[in-house]
Amino acid sequence: MDTLLKFVFRQLVTTGSLELVTANGRHHQFGDGTGRAVRIRFVDRAAEIAFLLDPDLKFGELYVDSRILVEEGTVFDFLSLVLRERKVSILPAVTALVMRYRFITRRFLQNNGVIRARSNVAHHYDLDDRLYDLFLDKDRQYSCAYFEHDDATLEEAQLAKKRHIAAKLLLEPGNRVLDIGCGWGGMALYLHRVAQAGEVTGITLSQEQLAVAKRRAEEAGVADTIRFQLQDYRELDAKFERIVSVGMFEHVGLNYYDAFFRKVADLLTDDGVMLLHTIGSSDVPSFTNPWIVKYIFPGGHIPSLSDIAASAERAKLIITDVEVLRLHYAKTLRHWRNRFLARRDEAVKLYDDRFCRMWEMYLSMSETAFLYEDAVVFQLQIAKRQENAPLTRDYIGKAEDALREAEQSVVLT
Repeated sequence: MDTLLKFVFRQLVTTGSLELVTANGRHHQFGDGTGRAVRIRFVDRAAEIAFLLDPDLKFGELYVDSRILVEEGTVFDFLSLVLRERKVSILPAVTALVMRYRFITRRFLQNNGVIRARSNVAHHYDLDDRLYDLFLDKDRQYSCAYFEHDDATLEEAQLAKKRHIAAKLLLEPGNRVLDIGCGWGGMALYLHRVAQAGEVTGITLSQEQLAVAKRRAEEAGVADTIRFQLQDYRELDAKFERIVSVGMFEHVGLNYYDAFFRKVADLLTDDGVMLLHTIGSSDVPSFTNPWIVKYIFPGGHIPSLSDIAASAERAKLIITDVEVLRLHYAKTLRHWRNRFLARRDEAVKLYDDRFCRMWEMYLSMSETAFLYEDAVVFQLQIAKRQENAPLTRDYIGKAEDALREAEQSVVLT
């Protein structure tokens, strides 16, 4: 077993410094000795076998179960070492078969009907409400921020994200807006209070998010024009001039993309515009990391651009603008991970140490995916008619300037 582990890690790590301690106590060094030293230990022989056969799933499980120990450095440091050189897979042939099986069966694992969708959302978003205060910004924006400059704070970058999206929505005063997957209400509040949208309807499948969003609308005195509802997008029957969806499409499931865009087409007025903000893959269609799907976002899927475009086309919708945010989410996740680790003791009191190892793995795995793999964020502007959007993009900066000025007269809470 040591021979196979040495072969694999010798190929994966050629720069940096990795020390591997096998289950039998032998120490092996990999890399050129530069950078921060990382040492991991396999606790038992079965853990070594599991890792070699199915690293995408088993590494996270073994770390959370303390059968792989990171004794020097962090789990993020280890993932960076093995992923940053973008090596092609040199793991055992059976691993390739497992990956092929996951690709073939990916649709069968995303049975996100109305009942299952609510259960999937509750699994992640109905955790103890205090958990999210440990690492999110004050507005609880739980999606990729927009870093206009390198030294922007998380709060500044999340505000810039809302501003950037509002600019692309081409809002006109009084527009009826639908926010699909409204989270804790921050985007809906911004669109109404800053961008001068009319009635805003925010829908979520999370009881915890709904309670917070409703309270925020009441405290801001806008509960009569911003309505938050516990509702699935498939159950809506209304018309909106504008639709926004931020960080929700990842939960739709590949089997339901056609249904999603057909519903968007039905809900949009003929002069309507939608802005879809979603994690995506810059590579060809594939399967989503199995550990993330099993433990963090059940039913989730990270789409390629071709996955999205094909379904939008079938719904007779027109993609009028595409922007790819490449490293913005890596920077966002770095803020979240650092904040979470700084308050880890509080998270342990809410849950336990095992949960915190799982959460650190989730944040670290996600950050390295955006740094070294094919994870990106797509912002797609979508319309019913091609004349609904300007022919050039200079309007975005102009709208952002106007929104930035409007923010000065609004207390954003």
